[in-house]
Amino acid sequence: MYSPLLVKPMREELTSAGFEELLSAEDVDRFVANKEGTALLVINSVCGCAAGMARPGVRLALEHGKTPDRLGTVFAGQEAEATARARGAFPEIPPSSPSMALFKEGELVHFVPRHRIEGHSLEALAQDLTQAFDQFCA
Repeated sequence: MYSPLLVKPMREELTSAGFEELLSAEDVDRFVANKEGTALLVINSVCGCAAGMARPGVRLALEHGKTPDRLGTVFAGQEAEATARARGAFPEIPPSSPSMALFKEGELVHFVPRHRIEGHSLEALAQDLTQAFDQFCA
């Protein structure tokens, strides 16, 4: 587990963009149980690809015209139970952080694992997300 002081700005990079921090398994359950509309769940991380591509790419994608109705985030390496519960929402996909899951009406419709973030540009990630937003978000 990392120092809360170290991860505070990493958390704020998403919460300042409108993400709800899901700090407990119960928070994740509530977020996932809401099946209305679309929801983006980001598994945040301290790694370099989260700092250089994932968080900035998500923020850039949220400037797009169509965006998810709800935004939630868990922090891998910090809230273990919440992260495990979030990953339980897509059990067929191996654990990956950072990663992003887009749900529509409670169904997983788009997933961006670490290997599609690491080594790619934040613009490429934003384009991947905005294409999914165009397809699935109102």
